[in-house]
Amino acid sequence: MQTMTIGKLAKQSGLGAGTLRYYERLGLIAPMQRTEAGYRMYRADAAQRLRFIRRAQALGFSLDQVRELLLLSDNPGAGAAEVKQLTREKIVDIEARIRDLERMKQGLEALEERCPGHGSTTDCPILAALNQGAC
Repeated sequence: MQTMTIGKLAKQSGLGAGTLRYYERLGLIAPMQRTEAGYRMYRADAAQRLRFIRRAQALGFSLDQVRELLLLSDNPGAGAAEVKQLTREKIVDIEARIRDLERMKQGLEALEERCPGHGSTTDCPILAALNQGAC
């Protein structure tokens, strides 16, 4: 079986060696073995696992959620319903964050409308609202 060092894996994946060690501490990846000198040696398929991690993170999954997805992916006997449930939970979370961001945007737009954009900062309604907590 072909193996690679952490440096080669880092280069191939576009991630830093520190990130790979962090992922190892979290249990997301694991070296296949260590050399007598203590160098981590990873299986060739570790790069695919790292791509999985990056794609899941790009979709908003936390590293804890990524760990759960990896465990499910590694277990052929696991049910797809669990994966779907994790995905549904992530969608609900994203929808809530979108609502929060929309509310923040509306608040900022209201503040922006009140500001003429000229004059002294002592007369700025945006800063006054922030100082009063009246956003």
